[in-house]
Amino acid sequence: MTQNNRQSKSSPSLLRQALMVNNKPFPWVKAFCAGLAASLPIFIGLLLGNFQYGLLAGLGGFTYLYVFNIPYAQRAKKLFFVVLGISFVTALGTLAAPYPFATAILMGVIGAGAIFIFGALKIIGPSAIFFVLVFAMTTGMPVHPELALLRSGLAFLGGVLSWIIAMLGWFSNPHGPETDMVKREFFALASFVDSVGTEKYHGARQRVMSALKEAEDNLNAGYISWRTTDKFKRLYILNEHANSIFMYILGNFQGDRTMLPPEIGEALREIANRLNQKDRIDNDLKLILQPENISRPVAGLFSKVFEADAVLNEPVTKINKVIGISRTSIKTVFLGAIDKNSIVFISALRFGIVIIIAAIIAYQFGFQRSYWVPLSCVAVMSGATIVATYHRAIQRGIGTIIGILIASLVLATHPTGFIIALFVLLLTFITELFIVKNYGLAALFFTPNALLMAESVSKGNFTFSYFASARLLDVAIGSLIGLIGVLLIGRRSASSRLPHLLTKTIRSQGQFLFILFSDQGRGFNPEKSRERNKVRTNLTNLKTLYSTAAGEIPLNKDAVEYYWPIIFSLEQLGYLLEKSAHMENRPLLSDQSLAQLIFIFEKMANAVNRELSPPLSNIPEIEGFPAIQNEIKSLMLAMQLKEK
Repeated sequence: MTQNNRQSKSSPSLLRQALMVNNKPFPWVKAFCAGLAASLPIFIGLLLGNFQYGLLAGLGGFTYLYVFNIPYAQRAKKLFFVVLGISFVTALGTLAAPYPFATAILMGVIGAGAIFIFGALKIIGPSAIFFVLVFAMTTGMPVHPELALLRSGLAFLGGVLSWIIAMLGWFSNPHGPETDMVKREFFALASFVDSVGTEKYHGARQRVMSALKEAEDNLNAGYISWRTTDKFKRLYILNEHANSIFMYILGNFQGDRTMLPPEIGEALREIANRLNQKDRIDNDLKLILQPENISRPVAGLFSKVFEADAVLNEPVTKINKVIGISRTSIKTVFLGAIDKNSIVFISALRFGIVIIIAAIIAYQFGFQRSYWVPLSCVAVMSGATIVATYHRAIQRGIGTIIGILIASLVLATHPTGFIIALFVLLLTFITELFIVKNYGLAALFFTPNALLMAESVSKGNFTFSYFASARLLDVAIGSLIGLIGVLLIGRRSASSRLPHLLTKTIRSQGQFLFILFSDQGRGFNPEKSRERNKVRTNLTNLKTLYSTAAGEIPLNKDAVEYYWPIIFSLEQLGYLLEKSAHMENRPLLSDQSLAQLIFIFEKMANAVNRELSPPLSNIPEIEGFPAIQNEIKSLMLAMQLKEK
């Protein structure tokens, strides 16, 4: 809960932050596949005797850059829509090329639409940048609107090739991503068990809850109704056991200063390690025994851990669990993201407006390759926060200057055919290798790659000095417009919305709790509950809004530090309410207890909206659900911090 305090004490300068290289491992396989997806269409075009067609198909190769470690069922759908999107913007760019003003408007619309969809659906990836890039590159090609269908079709074929490369792993390990997530949640759960009774408890609790939520989302995304495998069933049931163990600990050991036996954490880690084994394990949990003379709650916890282990040993015929996948409809997600307090909608709107302005300026001043100005603007504004935008501007600036010099040197040699294809392979490979380390390092190689493809398609023929100076000017202007746009439109826009959205979130959780523990909860169906969807939407918007507020310049440090423990507690309470919704043994509270709880939530909502601390109140007992009761108390206490 002191995360922001720790960060603020030793925060390096913006320049140092932008130039920092993290220690993530190099993604060798993904980088090679990305290079293959980008260059293979060009090689095929050359072999078939049409280099230009190969380059156009290579635009679809950008599809592979949207590949991440998500379930193959979700990956297949996501990449297919990326292929369709790239094909569509290719056709659109070809048709709009003769009309600069329409091109500027469409560039902003495409960027805003991609930012909104990726943000609302929480899809990881490069978001708008490659859709805008492909659209911009096609507007820079020789103007032939009648070729829209041909160019679009070639881009589609290149995208399909990327889709096939991305799905090859399904044949050897169809549930690899889901397995990795369940494994990660058991490791997080083991660390949480070890933290009980120590100062690390709150941090470990947040991490395990995030891991549990991420694993559940991945399993939901990986579920195919007409193909439920033995492996998927085991993973689904193990995830349920992980949630049950977490809830049990919260209900029996929250606030307990006594540490749990280390054998419990060891047992959970053993389960995680055995998940990587492809075949079913027939031996029991590896020599991890339950200690003697332990309390009844601890014995109950051991029992739950061994029940989870049994899932790995049960024959498939005994796993007859009905899988109940809980998915929020696309309509609900988009409606929630369109809310006036949703930073996703606001960011998309801001993004689109600034890109349109950048494009209009570029076309009005008649730059030779006008689209590089809004493209640089897109790259800079792709940062999630204002701080991240500054980082992107610094990284983009340094990386692009060197990258343009590399591209200029390469193009000055007038490369052709297979040499260009090899450069695309190499540069894409290195870009994906370094993107996980630092965006600026990736820009060193992404920039010459994009320039090489763009100039080859548009058949540009400029001297080294002209080309280098023109591109540097384009990037400088685009980056400057992006920074100015973010500062003017986004300044303090997130932090100023926090009190109102916190109020909505607290009230929605109070309504959800009322439904769960009143007679209105009989026959309750969580999947169709408007109350549950409202809580989910508000929490999602709130966490995104807070992350954006934490990256504002100037930073409202007092607000960020004050709201952090409140949001942390609301997230915990939301998780507990969701899990309680799936339990059938919920008690019916008396009207007096329900009225008191609703009154407490209303006092908290009013207090946070007015930036006051609510008076502490006695919380009615919720039999069998002490964790909810404790979390409401924690939320009230968190709101007292402002006056200390």
